[in-house]
Amino acid sequence: MPAPKVRTKWRPALALVVYAVLLAVMALPVLIVIWFRTVEASSHRMAPAEIVALAFAFLLTLGVAYVLTRTITGPIDALIARTDEIARGGKAAIRPLESYGTREIAVLSQSFLDLAGKLVDRTEYISSFAAHVSHELKSPLTAIRGAAELLRDDDVERPMTKAERLHFLDNIVADAVRLDALLQRLRDLAQAESSVAEGSSVADTISSLRERFPALNISSRGDTDISIALPPEAAGIAFANLAENALQHGATLLELRVSADARTAVILVRDDGTGISEANRQRIFQPFFSTRRERGGTGMGLGIVRAMLSSHGGTIRLLPTTGAGAEFEITIPGPS
Repeated sequence: MPAPKVRTKWRPALALVVYAVLLAVMALPVLIVIWFRTVEASSHRMAPAEIVALAFAFLLTLGVAYVLTRTITGPIDALIARTDEIARGGKAAIRPLESYGTREIAVLSQSFLDLAGKLVDRTEYISSFAAHVSHELKSPLTAIRGAAELLRDDDVERPMTKAERLHFLDNIVADAVRLDALLQRLRDLAQAESSVAEGSSVADTISSLRERFPALNISSRGDTDISIALPPEAAGIAFANLAENALQHGATLLELRVSADARTAVILVRDDGTGISEANRQRIFQPFFSTRRERGGTGMGLGIVRAMLSSHGGTIRLLPTTGAGAEFEITIPGPS
């Protein structure tokens, strides 16, 4: 969910508030000196000047207390209360404060809202992903258990034929292979979520793809010598998933076009496969969505790519295409 934005307006800096308070405090001794110079030392009664000076000092103290409370203490207490509210209420409690006081507290509040939004989204993602994983692992496990029980309970009087045994064994092997593929994807996803401060070269990634996918004619255009803020192993996993998807959908050509500015690299990845139907375009990044489930597809490839890029500040989106094939736009920061 997009985090609520702190309303932009002029706010005094915390340093300005502190100096103003210090100057106000320094004014008190000055007032006392003026008071003693105004009244007579031998007087036993409070002169009108004394009463005025004391009243002025009292009011000034109240004013200083009000300024501190309004600009520092109040917003901080409100932020603490909002933290507790978010911990109990989740996403519904993520909303801006009524007042921020100083510029620094406003920046702190915005950072807090951004972080809270990311944590809530992360929690919802993990919950949804765990449910999907449980469902995907349960299906092959149930099939393996059923086939194994049938083989175990083979009746001596009416034994299974060799073809029937081979059929059940083939099912067990196929489901075991699917489980292995799911676990490998989960390992890739776990690696995708770990951020590593290391860059990689686009040219090296393309060279690695050519070695790994000899059946694909992989071409490149643009500034392929640039570096991106993606570790070599993470870049290999991300682009290998795209190449594998293209190959599985009948592609023979994979083209990478690279452009960059001072801070960001944009990589367009296009293939000449069967493409993605209009009905599936909105679902391709959903966990475990696959059009090749009967042929062993796990539906985790693009989800891994998105998680990999997101953990390093990047994005991926499917671009509209004319004719055959699919085209993705990958945006990734340059190395810091």
